[in-house]
Amino acid sequence: MKKIVAFLLIILGFIMFYLAYDIGGLPPAITGFGFILIALVFLKKD
Repeated sequence: MKKIVAFLLIILGFIMFYLAYDIGGLPPAITGFGFILIALVFLKKD
């Protein structure tokens, strides 16, 4: 279950990076980076 959530968070992180690039704003990029970090923590615990 944690792996599925981690992969979904990684996908959301990349979507947030795309949105940040599209609108030229920093907040979505920071959120995307946070999502990827949380996903990595989920993947490390297994």
